[in-house]
Amino acid sequence: MSISLSELVLFILIAAVCGAIGQAIAGSIRGGLIISTVVGLIGAVIGPWIARQLALSEPLVVNISGHPFGVLWAIVGAAVFVALIHLVSNRTFA
Repeated sequence: MSISLSELVLFILIAAVCGAIGQAIAGSIRGGLIISTVVGLIGAVIGPWIARQLALSEPLVVNISGHPFGVLWAIVGAAVFVALIHLVSNRTFA
């Protein structure tokens, strides 16, 4: 599987947007672009895993040169990750 630099940048930008939306859903407003990107990438791993465990499909997939990125489950995964961070740290980030 090969991916060009422009495709990688597009994946990272989509992950940043998904991470920012996931943070907003979970109630976290701190952090910048890098934090949102990391949260989005972690959400892109957690979200589809949750979907597979519950046997759910992905209703919103962005295909970049044949490489799928599940946007909805990345947002859900990001929100779940941020909520878990809130629970573990026992404080709010707002």
